[in-house]
Amino acid sequence: MEQLDSTRLNQPPNAGTLPLVVVPRSPSGSPRSGEEFGQSVRVSTWETVARSLDGEPGDTFSAPISDHSPQITVIRARSGWRLVDTRELFAYRDLYRFLVRREIKVRYAQSAIGVGWAILQPLFAMLVFTVIFGKLARVSSDGVPYALFSFAGLVPWMYFANSVTDGVNSLINNAHMLSKVYFPRLLLPLAAVTARLVDFLVAAGVMTGMLLWYRVAPSWSLLALPWILMLMFLSAVAGAAWLASFALQYRDVKHAMSFVVQILMYAAPVVYPLSMIPVRYHPLVALNPMVGVIEGLRAGLFGAHEMPWQLLLISTASGLAWAISGVLYFNNRQARFADVA
Repeated sequence: MEQLDSTRLNQPPNAGTLPLVVVPRSPSGSPRSGEEFGQSVRVSTWETVARSLDGEPGDTFSAPISDHSPQITVIRARSGWRLVDTRELFAYRDLYRFLVRREIKVRYAQSAIGVGWAILQPLFAMLVFTVIFGKLARVSSDGVPYALFSFAGLVPWMYFANSVTDGVNSLINNAHMLSKVYFPRLLLPLAAVTARLVDFLVAAGVMTGMLLWYRVAPSWSLLALPWILMLMFLSAVAGAAWLASFALQYRDVKHAMSFVVQILMYAAPVVYPLSMIPVRYHPLVALNPMVGVIEGLRAGLFGAHEMPWQLLLISTASGLAWAISGVLYFNNRQARFADVA
C-alpha cells in the first residue's frame, strides 16, 4: 500500500482530512489484538493508509479523504477495569436479540413438553417440600397454605438458579465464537439470564392461578413488584458474571454448580419463613440479594406481614455491589477468554 508523505502526515487536519490514530503496540512490538482492546471505533474512509507510521501510541495524523475508498476500523486501547459500555452494547443489540431467541429455541428443541418444564420443575419441588416440610416437619408458613408459601419462594429461586447455571455455561458452550470474532462477551451471560425470564413468566402465571384457587388477595405492597423483579434480575446477572469468568478457565465450577445451587437454596428462606431466624440476624441474612426478593414477593402476594423495606434496601445494595464487581471482573478477564476457551 502506498506510504503517506511524512510532511503531509504532520499537517493539522483541515477541511479535506480526518485524524488517523496510531494503534498502540504491545511490549514485543507486535500490534495488540482487538480482543485485548475490546473496542472497535469506526472512523471515516481513507484514500491511502500507511502500513507503518513513526509515532507513539495515540499520536494523531491526518490523511486525505476519498468518498469511494473503504471504511477503516481503528482499534483503541481501553482499561481492563471498566463497567458496561452502553453504546457498544446498543450497537450489538441485534446480536443480543438473536442470542436470547436462540437460548429459548435450543432449550426446548425436540422436547415433547416444551415450555411445560417451566411449570413442572417448581411444581414437583413444591409437592415434595409440602409433604416433607409442610406435613411431616410442620414448618411454619406465616398463616398461608404451605403449598402456596413454598411455590412463591420457588418461582424466583428457580429463575435465579437456572439463570446463573446457564450464564456459567454460556461462555463454555460458545467457546468457538470467542476465538473467531469480537463482540461484547458480556452479551453471552446476559442473554442466558434474559432468556430465563420466559420460564419465570410461565411459572408466575401458575402462581396467579394458585392465588385464585386459595382465594388469597395480594396487598398494596405488590406495587413494589418492579423493584423486586429488577433486584431478582440483577442478582442473576451478578452471579452469572462472577462465575462465568471462573468456569471458562476452571471447569470444576461447571461441575460444582448443581450441588452449590442446592446448598444456597437452604441459605435463603425458600422452604421456611424468615421469621424462624432471630431478628438480630436479619440484616446479615439480607446480604443475600435473593432474601429481599423472596420476602418482598411473599409480602406483596399474601399480605401476611408488612413489606420488609429495610431488608429490600440491604439486599438491593448488596445486589448492586455484587453486580458491579462481577461486571468489572468479567470485563477485566475477557481479554484472556479466547486463550483459555
